[in-house]
Amino acid sequence: MNQIEFILDFPTSSSGRNLKRWHLAFTTIYCSRAFSHLIKHVVATNKGRASPITSPHSVLINVAEGPPPCFSNINQLTLSGLLKQKNLDALEEVGGVEGIASSLNTNLEHGIRGDHVDLSYRHKAFGTNTYRRPPAKSFFRFVWEALTDFTIVILLVCAALSLGFGMKEDGLKEGWYDGGSIFVAVFLVVAVSATSDFRQSRQFVKLSKVSSNIPVEVVRNGRRQQVSIFEIAVGDVICLKIGDQVPADGLFIDGHSLQLDESSMTGESDYVEVNLAQNPFLISGTKVADGFGRMLVTSVGMNTTWGEMMSTVNRDSHEETPLQARLNKLASAIGKVGLAVASLVLVVLLVRYFTGNTEDENGNKEFNGSKTKADDVINSVLGVIADAVTIVVVAIPEGLPLAVTLTLAYSMKRMMVDQAMVRKLSACETMGSATTICTDKTGTLTLNQMKVTKFWLGHECVDEKLATSIATNILELLHQGVGLNTTGTVYKSPLGSELEFSGSPTEKAILSWAFLELHMDVEELKQTFVVLHVEAFNSTKKRSGVLMRRKSDNMVSVHWKGAAEMILAMCSHYYDVSGNIKSLDDVERKKFDQIIQGMAASSLRCIAFAHKQISEERNEHEKSQQKMEDNCLTLLGIVGLKDPCRPGVKKAVEDCQYAGVNVKMITGDNVFTARAIATECGILRPDQGMESGAVVEGEEFRNYTPEERMDKIDRICVMARSSPFDKLLMVQCLKQKGHVVAVTGDGTNDAPALKEADIGLSMGIQGTEVAKESSDIVILDDNFGSVATVLKWGRCVYNSIQKFIQFQLTVNVAALVINFVAAVSAGEVPLTAVQLLWVNLIMDTLGALALATEKPTRELMEKPPVGRTSPLITNIMWRNLLAQAFYQIAVLLTLQFRGESIFGLSKNVNDTLIFNTFVLCQVFNEFNARKLEKKNVFEGIHRNKLFMGIIGITIVLQVLMVEFLKKFASTERLNWWQWGVCIGFAAMSWPIGFLVKCIPVPDRPFFSYLKWQNVKNM
Repeated sequence: MNQIEFILDFPTSSSGRNLKRWHLAFTTIYCSRAFSHLIKHVVATNKGRASPITSPHSVLINVAEGPPPCFSNINQLTLSGLLKQKNLDALEEVGGVEGIASSLNTNLEHGIRGDHVDLSYRHKAFGTNTYRRPPAKSFFRFVWEALTDFTIVILLVCAALSLGFGMKEDGLKEGWYDGGSIFVAVFLVVAVSATSDFRQSRQFVKLSKVSSNIPVEVVRNGRRQQVSIFEIAVGDVICLKIGDQVPADGLFIDGHSLQLDESSMTGESDYVEVNLAQNPFLISGTKVADGFGRMLVTSVGMNTTWGEMMSTVNRDSHEETPLQARLNKLASAIGKVGLAVASLVLVVLLVRYFTGNTEDENGNKEFNGSKTKADDVINSVLGVIADAVTIVVVAIPEGLPLAVTLTLAYSMKRMMVDQAMVRKLSACETMGSATTICTDKTGTLTLNQMKVTKFWLGHECVDEKLATSIATNILELLHQGVGLNTTGTVYKSPLGSELEFSGSPTEKAILSWAFLELHMDVEELKQTFVVLHVEAFNSTKKRSGVLMRRKSDNMVSVHWKGAAEMILAMCSHYYDVSGNIKSLDDVERKKFDQIIQGMAASSLRCIAFAHKQISEERNEHEKSQQKMEDNCLTLLGIVGLKDPCRPGVKKAVEDCQYAGVNVKMITGDNVFTARAIATECGILRPDQGMESGAVVEGEEFRNYTPEERMDKIDRICVMARSSPFDKLLMVQCLKQKGHVVAVTGDGTNDAPALKEADIGLSMGIQGTEVAKESSDIVILDDNFGSVATVLKWGRCVYNSIQKFIQFQLTVNVAALVINFVAAVSAGEVPLTAVQLLWVNLIMDTLGALALATEKPTRELMEKPPVGRTSPLITNIMWRNLLAQAFYQIAVLLTLQFRGESIFGLSKNVNDTLIFNTFVLCQVFNEFNARKLEKKNVFEGIHRNKLFMGIIGITIVLQVLMVEFLKKFASTERLNWWQWGVCIGFAAMSWPIGFLVKCIPVPDRPFFSYLKWQNVKNM
């Protein structure tokens, strides 16, 4: 054995990782020799099988299959079985929680080591905390979906038949042009559409990964720290509090009043209490509804019930937003008109063809009865069908849903940069219509960086530098009330003297004050006292309490901590500065009320401490009732915590108010603190107070009659001492009054209000997982400035969609009218199938990309919010698009019927002139679409490089179509003069757009005069 110890202690100069490998290798070899007789016995009993042993002195060991030697006493099957069966007897057989912790090499107080080597062993033995997702749709799946579109299928059939007859008629060299051109154009449209959908799908996968990356509090090497949920390993000690999601399967170590909401796993709505005696089992995916505690992780990832369930769930990224639904309705209505026009064109062209009223390029009749070959008839009919189908393709505004998708995808990506993560697509566009924002105070309007700046003992304010002069008995009681009645912790690094505080900002501030100013020693407190019962803090009670017993004399006492006026109401006595107990009569109570109001008026959050000694008989009664003494307490003292306002929050509030959005503050602080902060942030004017009705308390608001609430709701700017129910009630009242309401929230109890609101905004730093899951958007930096930014982006989304609608409908109206008039009067359509598909491509995809990627501008915040029932196509848009469409129709029909004689052109050149002018008109009109109301359409254009790039690409591709793809696009080359004519006609759209914007339009929607309800709502 001395030799073994020598080897295990060698080599000391190696690195830690190499030393671990050396120990592992030696342990493996030593154990293998110790059990070699067992292996030989197994081999002897299986003579029929090939022996794995190659010589008497060698042993073959499969080290990879078993757990590493450090976890040889436990395996994943045992751990998973314990949790799934919830078998207390089986847990006792393996030594309970302590036995499992010992087998997993976990110290229940200090956690695992948590270094790279330790984590790698644990991940190798028990897996990582990730789960397999169903495979995402491939690019080719999106291509197939695009190809199966009904109109695309018809075009492909026409292209195939045209290709076959063309090659039969004119040979392979010349006959493939017509059909081949349609094929290329269709596949180009399909490729662009599929690429766009594929990129959107990938973006949603990334978003899903980000939203699933939850920070979790663990204890490693004695230090409480936050790690990603994906980094959790079996053996980790997890700290849980209200609102947390249980990140893995595990066992309860310790805690108080811990209750879980298991509805996501079992469907049962009742909360399940977790304790050591009856139910120490915690299932991943459940939520902490009340209390706090610590758990030992026993299963992660695919070995948990949650992991198995989530691996079969495929999140649908194709959520249809309300705006997309309205646009699909609009597209359907336009498509029906287009289908009617295309059907009429088809009938007219077929009638003209079969009655001999159409001529070929040489002036000969195309149809001469029985003299015409069947192939020629079929080819001509297919050409007519292709033209009609292409009109349908151009008429159906497929780009509208695409524009929404591009806009939402772009805005989501940019909002992520601006510290807002969108969880539900519809929130992007709904935020643009918000009329009221109900915001929290702490952490949203303020920095959430608490610091104790005042301490009142009795009626005197004690200077924090003189804290050591406080009477010894009061100092001891304050140590107990702070050190044992807290969910925070203190970590002191063994290498340095710096202290690290963890917990909520309020807990950290009070702990820091007690440690640094009152010289509190938590370890000594834990050795001196035993905690019997804890009542955890929540936003309804606004207090927390602890029942404790001193080990030396079994003296039992209760300590309470919470909102100053609430704790004061529970007290009948108080300590003065000398440490004497005095009676708290009405006069003294009024003095304390004034102290609290004075601190609150200085924007301080007031927290009071109180205690009471309890007799043994009383303690036994309370233990049976699960209730702690909460009256006739003695007030220890009151601290004032300063939480400064965030820089820039006043400017953000002013921006929202300037944009016509009301900002209301809802807080749990008292009315004086709330009023001071609201005035500092610009929510309240200095002259507004309780008398004006702008500031109310939650209880007062709750006690109003429904009629009073509806009457006063618009005047209320601040609601103090509110409960989550009060916040929900305010949201419901505002919605009944017709407001579009956005609400911020961070606590578990905020979930109902977040769900009820039109837009729920949860906080990314202080927000619980329950709040985040109930919200539509997560504000990653907890800053109200980011809420104002989300408002800008919401308006930008809505505005971008309106720009594209105006642009696309202009093309739809012009294309339909031109093709219909030309077909009825001349018996032919001036734009071929390939040309119309090209227009469809630049109109739908490139146009959407150019207009959907504008950044928010200041002018968006100068308009009032868009109401719930406001029409999508405003009178201003109708004015702009009809003016441009009529101009294009006039120019192109003039070229169609008089172009050859006016400019002395051949028919083919004139058709090319019409096609080129039509496309260039759309290019110039894209500039007009940038600004719906402003006359200067070039403002800020230099900042949108993507827009300019798309315009450049469109022009280059158009030049290629006209000058170099003659066979493909059925075009003729144009000279410089002819290009100048096309550009001149197209450029006229700018002055027309400028002049049209001088024409005033009524506010009342145009279609409301006609009583067209369906169109009016679009």
